[in-house]
Amino acid sequence: MGMQTRDQILATAAFQRVEAILNGKPPEYRKKYGSMAHTLPVLIRTAGLAQALAFVEARGDEAQRQLMDDLARTLTFTDGNALANQSRKAPLREYMILSQRAIAALLWFKRFAQSVLNVDAATEDDAEDATPARGGETQ
Repeated sequence: MGMQTRDQILATAAFQRVEAILNGKPPEYRKKYGSMAHTLPVLIRTAGLAQALAFVEARGDEAQRQLMDDLARTLTFTDGNALANQSRKAPLREYMILSQRAIAALLWFKRFAQSVLNVDAATEDDAEDATPARGGETQ
C-alpha cells in the first residue's frame, strides 16, 4: 500500500480507538470521552502538556482517562501515565515536539468525536468541570 503520512497514521489510530468507544461504551461515557477530546487540546495550549495531562490524571473520570490512554497509545506510548511522565521529564525541544504531536493527534480525536460519537464541543457544564484553576492563585 506504500507509505502513509504521519497524519494518516494518526487519523487511522484515532479512528480505531474512537470506533471502539462507540461500539463498547454507553452513551454517557461516549459523551464524556468526546467532550474531553474537544477540551484537552485547549488545555494543552493554555496550561501546557504536562499540566493538562496531570489535570486529567488527578481530576479526570474513567472516560477522560481513557482518552488520555488512547492519545498516548496513538503516540506510541504504553499508556497515559507513560505519556504524562515523559511530558514532565522531556527536555524543552522534545517537550515542544511532543506537545505538537499530541495536539495533531487530538485534532483527529476531536473530528471523530463529532462524526463518529456525535459529540460536539463541550457543554458549559463539562467545560467548567474540565478547567484547572490557574496555578499560583489562592482559592
